[in-house]
Amino acid sequence: MTAEQQTVSAPSQLESVERYLAAWNTTGDVLDKAVAAALTEDATYVDPLSDVTGHEALATLIRGVQQQFTGYEFRLTGSPDIHHQVARFGWELVSRTDGSAPVAGFDVVTFATDGRIRTVTGFLDRVPGA
Repeated sequence: MTAEQQTVSAPSQLESVERYLAAWNTTGDVLDKAVAAALTEDATYVDPLSDVTGHEALATLIRGVQQQFTGYEFRLTGSPDIHHQVARFGWELVSRTDGSAPVAGFDVVTFATDGRIRTVTGFLDRVPGA
């Protein structure tokens, strides 16, 4: 397989980032499916507060954040910077009622050859009480 065949196109990578953020905003019984669509089975997620691996652990983490921030949704800020199999992008956790965004940060992700995200390294720029 050539490098061109292994590299996912930038539009697919952008769609992968969008699927990833959509998973963070998905609730209920379909969350597990959203995580599986966005991330590989062995995907890792690390940030200053978390370090998890796999779909089940990621879904559990997402549910915990959703419980802590009921009525909020993750939104992309700006355009992702994507090259090769890596992307970085900013995000905010925004209130659906008043538009406030108490949490913000950016993630660096790597992509698997199928277009799903394989690793996430998150950085928190703004957190409540910090």
